[in-house]
Amino acid sequence: MRISTVTMFEQSTASLNRQQSELMRVSQQIASGRRVVNPSDDPQAASRAIGVDQAKAATEQFSDSRVSARNSLSQTESIINSVSDAITSAKGLLIQASSDTLTDEQRESIASELKGVYETIVGQANSTDGNGRYLFGGYKDNSPPFVKSADGSVEYKGDTNAREQRVDATRLMPVADNGVTIFQSVPSGAGYVAEAKKEDGTLNQGNVTYRGPQTLDVKNADYGSDYRVSFDGTAADPTYQVQRFDNTTNAWVDNDTDGAALSSGVWADDINDEGSISLEFGGLSISLEGTPAPDDEILVAKSGGDVRGADLFRTMEEAIRVLENPADNDTKKADQRNTLNTAMRDLDNSLDNVLTVRASAGARLNELKVIDAVADNRMLNYTQTLSDLVDLDYSEAISEYSLRQVGLQAAQKTFVDMKGMSLLNYM
Repeated sequence: MRISTVTMFEQSTASLNRQQSELMRVSQQIASGRRVVNPSDDPQAASRAIGVDQAKAATEQFSDSRVSARNSLSQTESIINSVSDAITSAKGLLIQASSDTLTDEQRESIASELKGVYETIVGQANSTDGNGRYLFGGYKDNSPPFVKSADGSVEYKGDTNAREQRVDATRLMPVADNGVTIFQSVPSGAGYVAEAKKEDGTLNQGNVTYRGPQTLDVKNADYGSDYRVSFDGTAADPTYQVQRFDNTTNAWVDNDTDGAALSSGVWADDINDEGSISLEFGGLSISLEGTPAPDDEILVAKSGGDVRGADLFRTMEEAIRVLENPADNDTKKADQRNTLNTAMRDLDNSLDNVLTVRASAGARLNELKVIDAVADNRMLNYTQTLSDLVDLDYSEAISEYSLRQVGLQAAQKTFVDMKGMSLLNYM
């Protein structure tokens, strides 16, 4: 078979190009440090590497999200710590103000100090994060969540949602509690609180004071219901009646859930030698003393329930009110004593609630540390998998590079030798 000169040149050129291409491929691998430079180098490995890259990028994004979540939770914990200190300070002031040896002027001075604590808590409740968003307004974070109304009371204007942030593929974490949860709630185990005030919010006109309520039996069938002691009759001969709030009819009734009549009677006939009346109902007891006026009421309700909701700001506003006003008659003295006793119980419940929320924020911060540790391990696995798929084995690549150089040199020499061959050299 006759082989033409053109064929010889074409084969030699193709061999040179192939050897040079292989050498360039190995050179690119060594320069980039990657075995798979182009998808065509290893389509299966390239496809898997894209998936791992995407998972790695998502993990890095969640890591950035956790930084933001950690900042919000750290701010929340710090602010709640300040609020708990303020509540403790307020409780100390109320204990001091409860002393019978203080004058009206001294109580007014305490009220002034209590106002400062009150304003501090309001300011903390309207705290913002580093981006100008209000921490405790839920998703309504573009305006202050707590606003003073025309009568001076503080109202919540945020929503009741907790702002959440996705910190991992399977974890949507609350990063800021709403104001209701912190400042207008009580822990689930909070007990009963008494309050000497009528249902319409007006003050009692008599001078009845109370001690308690005390819990006698939490297993009582009616424990958990809300009660009130209402007074009727005449100013000279008042009567009393214990009533239970019926959640079905949303009305006050004179019997327990079994239909048995609750305590009632004539005040003057039932008062004991110590000048007081002790009442028991629904697993509770309360002691009353003084002289009631018709239409007066003593509420005995579950703290934070439907009948008497919790509100830290309302508690402090009531305490400031009675300390600022001189107790110059028996009615005002009874109002002062009752209000301070109620306020101290409310502050205890508020402090327990704030500490519970703080513990929850701390637990979420600890959870972020755990998620970070898991994510770090995951990132190591992703990095190792990517390395196994696309990274270069330099020893193998350098050996192949040397081999390709020899191959290219051999092809070049073969081409030179073949180009010089001619029958004329043998004639």
